Parts: sequence; C-alpha cells; structure tokens
Amino acid sequence: MDVVIVESPAKAKTINKYLGKDYKVLASYGHVRDLPSKDGSVLPDDDFKMTWEADAKSKKRLTEIASAVKESDRVILATDPDREGEAISWHVLQVLKNKRVLKDKPIQRVVFNAITKKSILDAMENPRDIDAPLVEAYLARRALDYLVGFTLSPVLWRKLPGARSAGRVQSVALRLVCQRETEIEAFLPQEYWSIFADLSTAGSDDVQARVVSVDGIKKNRHDIGSETEAADIKQLIEQANITIQSVEAKPVKRNPFAPFTTSTLQMEASRKLGFAAARTMQIAQKLYEGISLGGETTGLITYMRTDGVQIAPEAIGPIRGAIENEFGKDYVPEKPRYYSSKAKNAQEAHEAIRPTDIFRHPKQMARYLDEEQLKLYTLIWRRTMASQMASAQIERTTVEIVAQHGSRSAGLRATGSVVRFDGFLTLYTETKDDSDDEESKRLPPMSEGEALARKGVTATQHHTEPPPRYTEATLIKKMEELGIGRPSTYTATLSVLRDRDYVELDKKRLIPSGKGRLVTGFLSNFFERYVQYDFTASLEEKLDKISAGELQWKDVLKEFWEDFSQHVDGTKELRVSQVLDTLNEVLAAYAFPQKEEGKDPRVCPSCDNGQLSLKTSRYGAFVGCSNYPECGYTRQLDNGNGEQQENMGDGPKMLGVDPETGLDVSLRTGRFGPYVQLGEEKKPPRSSIPKGWDPQSIDLEKALQLLSLPRPVGMHPEDGKEIKAGLGRYGPFVLHDGTYANLPSVDDIFTVGLNHAVTLLAEKRAKGGGRRTAQVLKELGDHPDGGAISVKDGRYGPYVNHGKINATLPKDTDPQSVTMEQALELIAAKAGKTGTKKKAPAKKTAAKKTTAKKTTAKKTTTKKAATKKADAADDA
Repeated sequence: MDVVIVESPAKAKTINKYLGKDYKVLASYGHVRDLPSKDGSVLPDDDFKMTWEADAKSKKRLTEIASAVKESDRVILATDPDREGEAISWHVLQVLKNKRVLKDKPIQRVVFNAITKKSILDAMENPRDIDAPLVEAYLARRALDYLVGFTLSPVLWRKLPGARSAGRVQSVALRLVCQRETEIEAFLPQEYWSIFADLSTAGSDDVQARVVSVDGIKKNRHDIGSETEAADIKQLIEQANITIQSVEAKPVKRNPFAPFTTSTLQMEASRKLGFAAARTMQIAQKLYEGISLGGETTGLITYMRTDGVQIAPEAIGPIRGAIENEFGKDYVPEKPRYYSSKAKNAQEAHEAIRPTDIFRHPKQMARYLDEEQLKLYTLIWRRTMASQMASAQIERTTVEIVAQHGSRSAGLRATGSVVRFDGFLTLYTETKDDSDDEESKRLPPMSEGEALARKGVTATQHHTEPPPRYTEATLIKKMEELGIGRPSTYTATLSVLRDRDYVELDKKRLIPSGKGRLVTGFLSNFFERYVQYDFTASLEEKLDKISAGELQWKDVLKEFWEDFSQHVDGTKELRVSQVLDTLNEVLAAYAFPQKEEGKDPRVCPSCDNGQLSLKTSRYGAFVGCSNYPECGYTRQLDNGNGEQQENMGDGPKMLGVDPETGLDVSLRTGRFGPYVQLGEEKKPPRSSIPKGWDPQSIDLEKALQLLSLPRPVGMHPEDGKEIKAGLGRYGPFVLHDGTYANLPSVDDIFTVGLNHAVTLLAEKRAKGGGRRTAQVLKELGDHPDGGAISVKDGRYGPYVNHGKINATLPKDTDPQSVTMEQALELIAAKAGKTGTKKKAPAKKTAAKKTTAKKTTAKKTTTKKAATKKADAADDA
C-alpha cells in the first residue's frame, strides 16, 4: 500500500476514489507546523536556526500519518502546486524523519493543477523530488516575517502605546491606504466647465459635439476654468456658422482579456459579483477541491492561487472547439492566443485559473452549485472562453467641426463607434467598460463641408474629484503592480489589517483608522526604508530568485537582518514624547483639522489657551489639552470610520438632576467612549454606556439606573450573603461570594430576580466557576532585588507578579511571549505608580525602585534585537 498525503480532507476523499484500494490518501489539514510565538523561534546569531512546533490537532494528525506510513511501501507527497504546498510537504517529511518511520521507503513528490482523474493519474506517473529552492524561499519568507513582526512590534508597544503589531507586507499595504487618505484630505477641488453643442444634419439627424479648441488654442477637459470663460465660448458658438471640417472613420481591433489570475479573479469578482477577496477564495477553493456531480466529486476549476496567465496547451484545443460549437467558426481566431503577465515579479510556473472541462457549461452546472458558486464558476468560464475568442472589430468615427463667427472660431468634436463584429464582446466585457456605451453610440452619415444646424448649446459646471479610496480589489491591483506580496498572501494581508483595527470597510471602501494612521506615521518616519514600496518589491524579487536557485536564502536573511537590527537598536533611545512630537506634525491635517478661518486648530476649544496634542494610553492615542488636569478636554482620534469625534470639550449634555443628591447628571464622551456622570467633584461617580445602547437615547432615568449599579438583588438563601447585579468589563453579571455568572443582556441587570440569580450562580459553580486562585502561566526567574517573577492569569486577565506588585499585561500580549526584560519594565512602572502607598519605609522603597530601573535599563541595552517579541508576526 502507498500513502498519499494531501492538504484537504475533501481532496483526500476524491483522490482516493481515483487511485483505488492500493492507495491510502490522508490529509494534513493545511500546515502542520509553525514558528511558535515565543522568544528564539528564529535565531539570527545561530545561522538563522528555526524552531518549529505543531499544535495539538496537528500532532494528532501527524501521529495518524506516521502510523500509516510505518505500514506503507511508498510515501507520495501531493500537496498544492505552489510554495506553500511545497513547504507543507517538506514539513510532513521532516516530522516523519524525526519519528523514524520512513526507513528506506521511497519518497516522491507529485503536483497537479486540477483535481480530475486524468490530472491525478498523470501526476502519479511523473513524480519528482521536493523542490529545495522553493522550500528555501518559503523558509526565507517565514523567517523574514517573523523577524520583522517580532522585532518591530515591541518597538511599537513601547513607543506608541495602543498599537498592536507591524508586519513586513501588511505595513506597506497599510501605508498605501493611509497615503490615499492623505491625498483625499489634501485635495483641492478645481472648477471646470464642459460645453456641448446639440446639432443636426441636413437629414435632421442629431449630433452632439464637445468644444475642443477656441481661437486655435486646444482646450482639454479641465482647461475651461470659469463661468465667464464658459459663457464667452457659449455665446461664440450660438452666433457662429457651423460646418464639418473632416470626417475620419478607421477600424480598431479590441483584443480579449487574459484568463484569470488570483488577483484579477478577486478584482472582477468584487466588481461584478460584490464578493470580498476572502469570500472569492473560499468559493474558488471549493470549486477546485470538487463538487459532487452525479455521485462523483470532481474539481471544476484549476488551482486558484496563481499569477500565471497561460493555459495548458492540451486545454486550448477543447476551448477553441467549445467556442466554435457555441458561436460559430467566425469567433475562433486563426491561431491560439498566448498571454504574458504584466504584473511586476510575476511567476508563471502555474496555469491561469480555468474550468477543468470547458464543456461543463454553467447552465449544466446550475443544478449542482449554490448561487455564489454558480456566479463565480460562470465568471471563470466566460473569461476563459473569451480569452481564446476572436477580436472585436470596431469602426471608430471622429468628426471635426468648426464654429466660425467673424475672426473668432471654436473647434468641436463628435465621436462614435460601431461594432462591425462583436467577437469576444458577445460573451465578456470587463467591468471597467460596462458603463462605456461607446460601442453602441453611432453617428449619422456626414461629409466634409456639410453645414450643421444648431439646436442648442449647454455649458455645465463641474469640479474635479479626489482620488477614490481603495477597495479590496483596487488595493490588490496596486499591490500587484508594485510587486508587493504574492497571490496567496493578498487576502491574508487584508484580513490582518482589519483584525488589527488598522482599516475599516465602509461601502466596500478601505478607510484607515486613527490607530492605522499613527502606525503608518511612526513607521514612515522612523523605519522609512522598510515601508518603501521599492524596498518591499526588491525583497520579493530576491525571494523569487531563491525559488529559482539563483540566490542562497541565508545570504538574503543576513543582508536584511544586519541593517534591520541595527536600525531597531537605534530607536531604543527614542522617547515617547519625541515620537508624539513628530506625529503631531506629520498628522497635523488629520489630528487638528481646520475649523474657523484664521483660528489656530491646535488651540483648545474648552479653555481657549491650552494647546492640543496627541497623547497615548494603553487603549490607544487621543487628542488632549496641554492644561490637563485643569482642563479635561479630550477627543478621540476617530470614531471608527475615520472621522473626528468631539468629546467633552464642547460641553457635556445635561440630562437632569438626581432627586436624591441634587447633583447634575450628564452624558459625556471620553477617550474610552460615552459615559454618564453624577456631579462635578474630583472623582465623580461614572458609568460607561453599555455596548448596544445608543448614547443619544440615554435619558435621566436610564442614566440613574446605570449610576446605581451594582444593584442589590437579594440575600442568597444558603449563606445569607448578598447577590448583586452589575455591568463589568465582560458584560452584565450577577455576583455572589466571588462567583460571577453572566446575564443574557444589559436589561437583565435591572430585572433579574433572586430565584433566577441563584439558578445562574448554581449553574456557573457546577461548571467549575467561582472564586479561584490565580493560575501561574509562566515562571520568568528571580528579580534582581530578590523574589520570583511570574506571569499569572487572574480574574481580569493575565498579569506579571513580583511579591505584592501585580502589573497588568498590555492588551493583546501573549502571556507566553513575555520576557524578563518586559516584566521588569512593567513591575518598575507599577512600583512607580504605587510606591507612595507602600508600607515599607520611604528610603527602602526609593532604593528598590532605583535598582529596578537601572537593571531594566541595562538589560534593555544589552538584550539582542533577535529576542524581541510581538503578539503577532502575522504578515501576508
């Protein structure tokens, strides 16, 4: 028996049917190992040694694979035909070697571009070895992404609190989105006028012509810039004699588009079908892996991660035959069409995306596919057919017209096209041309010297538009043009940007958040080289050369790491205040938008003499007044859709008076969101507005309800201790003796009765809830001043513990990735905040704090850059 290893269980089932009982096909379920998110997974000082780790699920599957291999005669690695697929085969092989189950068994690698019986059997007849350069390119890419993410992200955490991570490709993609937003904000609309004359021929046929010159001076689209000029030209034409100067008709060929690559499929699916890039790839994956056709699973399209535009020679003949059957001989060109990619750094080792059998017409497939699958399959089928069809034959006519009045004249032009032979246009028109009716616009018969009657002249005002925000489709297109990323990375890149809250989608347009703009501003000013488009593209070229065997992968890593690590080391002395001063200038137009003409946008609107500037907290950046705490003005940098949101500087909204205390109740907005407040004393009672509640709907009654929390529910019948209902960090709850039980909704806080609360608490305790001792997640060692340091998991999340000092970890920090260096910084910072409250003598406390700070500083200076960590080396 031979063991065949693929990625997907769906593929495994299909391929096993094709190969028969002498084969056992097993799925790896994608990647089986990855670099663990901890210190030292890649060691630049140890010749870039990489440590791989399998999670629990992968370990189970690898054990199953190893057991099957142990009893097999041959091992066939049949993962996807790209760099990732080659890497998965390599990982599986390394694990099998480590488990010592291979012995002297033959190891073969096979690839196929389609899951059809013929493709599978042909591949099995042509095995090869694992492509070492392709694996090395994968290793280089993975090491680069890890080193950038796990080295740069901690710099962000320290210098720009609230930022989450920075990646090699995601940071460049984010820069594109932010740069476009800056262009939009800086855009100044320009007025221009268009002038059209409605004319008629001697045969009473209507013709519309546009002004293209005045008194011999050419007028382009934006050249008529004022109403006065437009009125003058309009008057000239209204008084002029109008004749035809020339008529030119010439044939034009329009050639079909190349078949789909990954990026062009994502772009067209977005434009034509409204699919997000990730959704397109999910559907395409299903079409590739196979659909049940009459009880047999069959792959309907070829592999969908490719930047190649060629179609396999054996597939071209059937496509030409299908065109002739469907449309006739005239629609089949004399010779097959061959395409080459215009994309920068394109690798054309793989086919374009096409149907595995062109004779599977979408109409026939409709009963086997759901609505979305049918739409995407139809799009791929049409594009593939059109790519091998005859060119469209178009006759384009241009009529030059002269309007003469005395010594003055104006030139006008009328254009039209007639489709003499539709060719591929009968089947497929790319979206960008769908709104263009040029082919259907015909001009009546006209001749040189013919006089035209004037029916009317219109002058219309326009204003230039700013460049549009990127959609997922246009961003992918731009990344492909610049050579940033590869087909398999585009959707992952976009997902990371959204997951990090760096961009948001609004009407399918990508808008950078305040956090995203801060990160881009920081990287563009302090790590400029590493977010340059040319630099990122040149690194991709080197990875491609590794794939081709032209460069050594560790040489590329050494060259990159030497400069990058030095640059990171150079930022250690940067103070947060320096970073904010720079960002205040770089993001001035965004953070401090102009209001009243002549008024300084950085003057605080609340106190009128403070200066506004960017400030940071663990939750991110916000705008605040320099006169804090005397002036409490703050403003969120954005409200989630790229717009500025004013907070309490414009004054709180008064809701009424609390009848019990006589104090004012107000609705306010702080940097952590909207809240209600009672009174104006130094530390007034406050309550956040629950998620899902519209702040504008908050009245005095609701505000007083929130301010009264936690609400007493009653005494527990078993021990007589009080049960309370309240609103916490994780939502509404009931509390009894240290046990928290969730409530279904916020409204339940005010209505839950004693019996229901007792039941919820009992259910929670039955599941193991209740008061618990903090769990130790990681032991870090001893503090320089003595005493163990550990990472623990508490009720409110993970924290670092040293003696009686508990320092909460920054949001989204992986507890397992915390180093001693980070722990010492957090403990020192916490000790600094709480030192005056300690019972220890002042001198001892001060000495201890000084020692901790010095130790931390020393370690920060000597720690190797390679040991920096981040919560995510996610990169696309």
